[in-house]
Amino acid sequence: MFKFKFNKTHFSKLSDKHVLALAIYAEEEDSKIYYYFANTFKKDFPETAKLFDEMGKEENEHRKLLIDLYKKKFGNSIPIVKREHVSGFYKRKPIWLIENLKLDAARDEIRKMENDAAKFYFDAAQRTSDASIRKLLGDLAIIESKHEDRAIKRARELDEKKSAIKELEKDKKQFLLTWVQPGLAGLMDGSVSTLAPIFATAFATMNSHTTLLVGLAASIGAGISMGFTEAVHDDGIISGRGSPIKRGFASGVMTTLGGLGHALPYLITDFYTATVLAILIVFFELWLIAWIQNKYMKISFSKAIFQVVFGGSLVLGAGILIGGV
Repeated sequence: MFKFKFNKTHFSKLSDKHVLALAIYAEEEDSKIYYYFANTFKKDFPETAKLFDEMGKEENEHRKLLIDLYKKKFGNSIPIVKREHVSGFYKRKPIWLIENLKLDAARDEIRKMENDAAKFYFDAAQRTSDASIRKLLGDLAIIESKHEDRAIKRARELDEKKSAIKELEKDKKQFLLTWVQPGLAGLMDGSVSTLAPIFATAFATMNSHTTLLVGLAASIGAGISMGFTEAVHDDGIISGRGSPIKRGFASGVMTTLGGLGHALPYLITDFYTATVLAILIVFFELWLIAWIQNKYMKISFSKAIFQVVFGGSLVLGAGILIGGV
């Protein structure tokens, strides 16, 4: 029998000394995150990077205030108290996850960070009986709560500047080029190109198991092919389409899903039931593609329907006709 020991203390049981130590650590971590954001967006989004840099400097000032009070109360040796050592304390996303945030999502993240910090200081201030500690924590709670409003106001001010508007437009365009466009191309290819072989096999063999195997092979093979092609044909440097790995992943996964949608119904042993379900899924996939084109690529819905639904129906019909010969 294995025994596990969890070295965690609940936030409510921390002493004033350890609450201050935890606050110092939290401010240091938040400051690093803001500076990381500033450095990450500095090249492409300088206006927003300034906002993150300002937030980082303010968090660093809070850290200094906390350290000064700690030294006054408890001396120069500050214990290492991290959030993972304390239960009931708010969490932060790891930077390696945060770094993949879009620009507007990063702005939302800083508002959440300030709100979390304000709640922590309000709660901590109410738990201590030391007047000077209570005052500082209360002051920081007010400052952090105002930071959230200031972050929203500052972001709105940025959004009204032409340079910042261009930053958001560039960010949205980058999202479209890196994720939506390759993913949409993959979904279209997976949904349409696999129709003929899957339904030709279905009507030629009238066998669910055989059709399923052909569908799996066609879907997975097409996914690997599309993903690899997308990843290697353009490194994104000149075209500005972003990471080839991300584009390849989006294209490959969506291609496979597009084919699997009407292949998996053949897990049903009854051939006719499986085929009716597969055809219904095909039309759902085609309409979904048309909706995505309309929403993200700004293609008129009528044009998207004609291109995708009508074209896909022709491929489906060709597969059924060939299989029925």
